[in-house]
Amino acid sequence: MIISRTPFRVSLFGGGTDYPTWYEKNVGMTISATVNKYAYITVRKLPPFFEYKHRIQYYLREEVNSIEEIKHPVVREAGKLLDIKDGMEIVHNADLPARSGMGSSSTFTVGLLHALYAMKNQMVTKRELALAAINLEQNIIGEAVGSQDQTAAAFGGLNLIEFDKHKTFQVLEMIISKERLQSLQDNLLLCFTGFSRIAEEVAKMQIEATPKKEKELYKMLEILNEAKEVFTNDKVSIDEIGKLLKEQWFLKKSLTKYISNPQIDEIYEAGVNAGAIGGKLLGAGGGGFILFFAKKENHDKIKQSLSKKLFVPFRFEKTGSQIIYFSHD
Repeated sequence: MIISRTPFRVSLFGGGTDYPTWYEKNVGMTISATVNKYAYITVRKLPPFFEYKHRIQYYLREEVNSIEEIKHPVVREAGKLLDIKDGMEIVHNADLPARSGMGSSSTFTVGLLHALYAMKNQMVTKRELALAAINLEQNIIGEAVGSQDQTAAAFGGLNLIEFDKHKTFQVLEMIISKERLQSLQDNLLLCFTGFSRIAEEVAKMQIEATPKKEKELYKMLEILNEAKEVFTNDKVSIDEIGKLLKEQWFLKKSLTKYISNPQIDEIYEAGVNAGAIGGKLLGAGGGGFILFFAKKENHDKIKQSLSKKLFVPFRFEKTGSQIIYFSHD
């Protein structure tokens, strides 16, 4: 039996520039951080005592006799990619719901690939794992996804990730003092909007709009560079991150009409009116989690103003995807 543990991420700056449509012609950059909320993938060889060869459990349960029959596209294509011959059982559990805007789809892909590689006694680097997940989602399945989520999930940590036209990437760990990192964490609030969305549908609209939104995307990269300076300069107030998140959010909303909606705007405004300096909706848009930046003394007031919403405590983590259990028994 093998168990992989792969973190979810909060995207902070540069989202939208990690789509191949953009970075094949321009430089793409994102800043994101993985958090201590995880997806767990359990994989084991299934004994030949059943009427089926493979059993897969996620929010559905599949029992099939061939890899080709598997309906879950990531599981099916990952099994084919790694040429899985033995019968297998795959079980997925997670600390957060799907379609939450925290990279859940790519977290699943990275964790599954990691576990399947381990089942074949193959050790892969974080880079190999990220590239395999990007290839599977973008090229094999053809999903409308970017490249930051797979990279963040594989590597872990608070990183600046650069993408270029050669479809390669560089992961640069943010050099930030322990005290400043603590201050950043203490100022963040994670609020669930209460509704989810199909990220790919929102992403497709954004990808289609990308050629017409060069000005906005270049401005988002300028905001990212400003944020990078704030993160690494202890002389600048960490509150500037909140202001930059707010500036970026209003810019991102202008990319397509599907990124936000009246309910999201209402939640965001309630948070700001209760003391949040800024924030953003995580992920492609349309639902999921809102990340607020607010001084710690205002957190209770914000929670009270959004008392019907769920607030999820979290901490940053830096391990990335790991095999946490491995046994041949």
